[in-house]
Amino acid sequence: MGVPDLRGALLPRQPQPGERPQSGGEQLGDRSARVSFTVLQGPLQGRTFEFPERTTCVVGRADDCTLQFPEDEEYSGLSRHHCLLDINPPDVRVRDLGSFNGTYVNGDKIGRQDARRPLQGAEPIPSSERELTDGDEIRLGGVRLRVGIRVPVRCATCGRTPEAEEEGAADAAGHRDAYRCHLCRTTEPPSTVGALPQQHPERTCAACGGRLGAERTLQPLAEEFCAACKGDPERVMQRLLQVAEDGTKNLYLFGGYTIQRRLGQGGMGAVYLARDHQTDELCALKVMLPQAAGSETAKARFLREMSTVEMLRHPHLVRLHDHGCWNGIFFFVMDYCDGGDVAGLVHRRGGRLPDYQALGITLQVLDGLEHAHQADARVYDAEGRPLAVRGLVHRDLSPRNIFLHGGMAKVGDFGLAKAFDAAGLSGLTRTGTSAGSPSYVSRQQVLQFKRARPEVDVWAAAACLYYMLTGSAPRDFPPHVDRWRVVLDSPALPIRHRNPEIPERLAKVIDHALTEHPRIGFSTAAEFRQALLEARE
Repeated sequence: MGVPDLRGALLPRQPQPGERPQSGGEQLGDRSARVSFTVLQGPLQGRTFEFPERTTCVVGRADDCTLQFPEDEEYSGLSRHHCLLDINPPDVRVRDLGSFNGTYVNGDKIGRQDARRPLQGAEPIPSSERELTDGDEIRLGGVRLRVGIRVPVRCATCGRTPEAEEEGAADAAGHRDAYRCHLCRTTEPPSTVGALPQQHPERTCAACGGRLGAERTLQPLAEEFCAACKGDPERVMQRLLQVAEDGTKNLYLFGGYTIQRRLGQGGMGAVYLARDHQTDELCALKVMLPQAAGSETAKARFLREMSTVEMLRHPHLVRLHDHGCWNGIFFFVMDYCDGGDVAGLVHRRGGRLPDYQALGITLQVLDGLEHAHQADARVYDAEGRPLAVRGLVHRDLSPRNIFLHGGMAKVGDFGLAKAFDAAGLSGLTRTGTSAGSPSYVSRQQVLQFKRARPEVDVWAAAACLYYMLTGSAPRDFPPHVDRWRVVLDSPALPIRHRNPEIPERLAKVIDHALTEHPRIGFSTAAEFRQALLEARE
C-alpha cells in the first residue's frame, strides 16, 4: 500500500526559471500565525503539516491535488477532487467540492446530504463551506485530520510580540490575552506591576470610529471595520475626504483631487472619477478595504509590491500613478478610461462583438500582458525581503478589467488582486483563487495558488475573447454543481458549439488556447498573439 507524499506541497521547492522563490515555513520564525493539520488516522497518523502563509490546497486522489492520497482501497472513500482548504492564517475554511461521500466537520456533513439526488424545485442549496477553529476534526472518507490554529501572543499594553521563552511563559500561565511583556511590567509604576488588565480596550471601526461588538478577534491589534463601512464604500470615501481636509499626513494624496462621482463598486471597495487639481485631468481613484486583519508586515509587503506595479509603463496597461494607506484603508490613483470595460461593450452590442473588433481588443491585451510578463520586477517574501524576478502575473483578468479609452484596450488592476490576496488581505472570500468569478479562471490557477505563472493570464485572455465572440464563458456551470468542481473537472466547450459562424481557423486557435490538459495550450502571450494573427490572414 502506498503512502501519500505530501512534501512537495508543504516544503520549499526549487523554483523554475523565472518563477518567484517560495518561502518555507522555517523562514517565518516561531511567532507568526499559522494553521496546521495533524493526521489522526491512516499511514501518516501523527504527522503534522503547517501552513504559515496564505494559500489554498485541493485534497483528493487526483495526481494534480496539492494534498494527494493514493488510488488504493484504504482511500477509496476519497474523491479525486474531494475538498479545498482555504488558508489565511489564522483563518481557515474547508469547502466540499461535491464529493461522493461528503466532507464532515466534527461529525456534521457539509454541503449536499446526497450528492447523487437532484435538488427539487426551489430547494435551497446547503452550504458547502465551513469556517474551522482550533481543535476541529475533518473526515474525508477514511482520512481524519485535526485542525490546529496558532496565534502569536501580544502584549496587552504595548502590542509587542514577545520572545519565544516569554510566549511560553504566557501560555503556561494560561493568560495569553492578558499577557504583558517584560518591558511593560518593569517600567510601570510599582503599584501596577504584576497586575493583569481586567478588560480590553474598546474596539472601534478604523474608518468611521464607531464602536464595534464585544467579541474578541484572533488578531486584536489589526484594523477592523464595522458592517456599515464594509457595505458602503461611499461612507468610507467621505471619511477619507474629511480626514484629508484636517491635514492627516498619510492622506496628502486626497488633497490634490476632487471626487466627481462613483464609477463602480465591488466586493472590497469602489472606484471614483476624480479630477487632478494640478493637471486638470480626470483619473480613477480606487478605495479598497481588507477583508481580513493583515499584519503590519503583510500590509507593508503589499504596498511595496504596488510600488513595483507603478513602474509598469505600456500603452495597453492602465497606469497606476500613486497609492497609499490610512488606517488599513488602501487607495490607488489610476488612468481613467472613458470607454468603460469590455463587459459593458458586449452588453451594449447585444451580447457579441464582430470578429474583427474582438480580435483587435485581444491583440492589444496580449501586447500588454507580454510586456508585464517580461518586465524586470521586484516582489517581496513573507518577511519583507526583496526578490528580483522576471515578470508579473495579473491573475484576475476578466472582461470587467479590460478597459477602453480612445480606441485602445488597456488591462487594469495589474497585480492588484494577486498582491492583495498573497498578503492575506482578501480573507477567505475567494475560495480557490486569488480573484472573483470562476468563469475566467483556469484549473492550473486553482491548483497552483502559490505558483501561478504567466500562462494563467494567457488562458484568461482566451476566455475573454471566447466571451466577446459568443456572449458566454468557456465552461457551462450547471445549477447545484459546485462551481470550483466545474473548473477542476470540466474542459472548455469548443467555441463553434456556441457560435458556429466563427471561422474554423480562428476557432482552432481559441480552442487550443483554452486547453488545460496536461498544460495550457499557449505558454506565452506572444505565442497566442502570433497564432491569432496567422488565423486572421
